[in-house]
Amino acid sequence: MADVESARRARGGGGAARRAERTAVRIEAAKFIERKIPNLEILDAEALDIIEHNAETILEEIGVNFPENPGALELWRQAGADVKDDRVRIPRGLARELCKTAPSTITQHARNPERNVEIGGRNLVLAPVYGPPFIRDEIGRRYATIADFQKLVKLGYMSKWVHHSGGTVCEPTDVPVNKRHLDMLLAHMTLSDKPYMGSVTEPSRAADSVAMSKILFGDDFVDQNTVMTSLININSPLTFDSIMMGALEVYAKANQACIISPFIVGGAMAPVTVAGTLTQVLAEVLAGVAYSQLIRKGAPVVFGAFVTSIDMNSGAPTFGTPEAAQITLGAGQLARRMNLPYRSGGSFCGSKLPDAQAAYETANTLNIALLSGVNFMLHACGWLEGGLVSSLEKFVMDADQLGVLHHLAKGVDMSENGQAMDAIRQVGPGGHYLGCDHTQANFKQAFWRSEVLDYKPFEQWDQEGGRDSVQLATNRVNKLLGDYQAPAQDIAITEALKEFVAKRKASEPDAFM
Repeated sequence: MADVESARRARGGGGAARRAERTAVRIEAAKFIERKIPNLEILDAEALDIIEHNAETILEEIGVNFPENPGALELWRQAGADVKDDRVRIPRGLARELCKTAPSTITQHARNPERNVEIGGRNLVLAPVYGPPFIRDEIGRRYATIADFQKLVKLGYMSKWVHHSGGTVCEPTDVPVNKRHLDMLLAHMTLSDKPYMGSVTEPSRAADSVAMSKILFGDDFVDQNTVMTSLININSPLTFDSIMMGALEVYAKANQACIISPFIVGGAMAPVTVAGTLTQVLAEVLAGVAYSQLIRKGAPVVFGAFVTSIDMNSGAPTFGTPEAAQITLGAGQLARRMNLPYRSGGSFCGSKLPDAQAAYETANTLNIALLSGVNFMLHACGWLEGGLVSSLEKFVMDADQLGVLHHLAKGVDMSENGQAMDAIRQVGPGGHYLGCDHTQANFKQAFWRSEVLDYKPFEQWDQEGGRDSVQLATNRVNKLLGDYQAPAQDIAITEALKEFVAKRKASEPDAFM
């Protein structure tokens, strides 16, 4: 009898251990995607040659503007460009030749080396939404705060399929404009151990980003390695404003990576045709990447393309459209011809809510970005309302779907295990595979499983309240934030970062404009 009781207790202990293992908080982080599938190439060689020829014609005959930047104009003049006033006309072939010194792959280091990412080649790095001034959560839509920013950083850290902490995941409007970059960087550096982006809204803020990174990583490490990837938007059409170029100059000199990205709404800032828009995109990227190499040969840069179209009735931008898909695919081919990493895509949508419209448009853009060979995908989760809103619910819905991209990118397993001939032999005609050895050995990893969506039978779903996708996403947000545990960090580094932020804030008055 004692032996029976002892065995029962042992079984109970084992069950308790298994239950504890199932319910324990696990912070998982998938490695960046390494594609095993081919890119979808929409343009033939003749079309690519025409676009490249026309882009060089734009640079040579029309030129690009570098306003309020005499230093840039002088560098272009010394390089052999024709400079008159703010206009720079670049002789055919010069920009492309300058671009050749940019690296084809960039290693961005994280403070946790296990989170390092490789941007370029067959890789895809996924980063969150960037830039919205508004937030939407279970309460509603409002201006974002630093508390919201911190929540989004935590969600990014807790999301398995997100590789990068991002940058301005929302604009914390309760912090002065001239100081909010400090709080944002501090959040990325202390609440997450994934890679992050620097500030670009003013050259001195880029310099602060470099200085804080040196506190986090050490001076020598930052001098010799890339620890930031930052977004430099071109003021399309064909204008390189001094603020963005000033930030680019800071980062290029410091050997930190910049995404050179035209910001285009087709029909407003570029022609209405796909070929015309691709030509302008290429001309702007050529000039921007070439300028980075004038600042510092070998400075890491990414070929960026953010392109959407305009609704000709309302004037609002549209997302998930076939034209945007064609441009994303075509730009990928142009980037590969330049041997540069490629940034595009995201969870783009124009919907005001995380609803069916948001889902359709997001799915269209995410899948096209995967097929186009994107290496760095900004806005991969959380984008809503044409980029005006960061949505907590959509963030976790999108982050969940990024797992689908991981699984699609793996391609088809053609190993002996993947062929499953032993399983087919074991089961034979008329059997089932649920209990066979192959299923038992593979079922845990065989299928992608959503952490948000509901696959329960109707009766169980109904008994649990008939929750829709937004309610399920709200539950997921609350679970991730409730489970959040900050990554370990040397307390001396944390205090040094906080001290830097405090001193910089005290050094100038608040400005909200």
